[in-house]
Amino acid sequence: MQPAASSPKEGVKRLFPSAASARIILLMSPTVFREGGFRFYFFSREESRMHVHVQGQNGEAKFWLEPSIELSQYVGLSQREINEALRLVQEHQNDIRSAWHKHFPG
Repeated sequence: MQPAASSPKEGVKRLFPSAASARIILLMSPTVFREGGFRFYFFSREESRMHVHVQGQNGEAKFWLEPSIELSQYVGLSQREINEALRLVQEHQNDIRSAWHKHFPG
């Protein structure tokens, strides 16, 4: 098992065979914002129902934004981390919705 990457750039180099493939992955999962130790992002080729993915240090989650904000699934996050991520999704829902419409036009 490899040690954890000390920076996102190092992690990309270790996880992907080339810088070009790393760029493709990053373009396919654009970051909406970072806050509270979480990264909020989309996957480009996924279902059409509005949602956001949240990556934390210990795991990740997916939150639906429609018809209402609710937890879809998670792995590795504590209840405290889930609650904090939910609070941030609620606080930034307008920014997330705007970013969704820019990333998924039409």
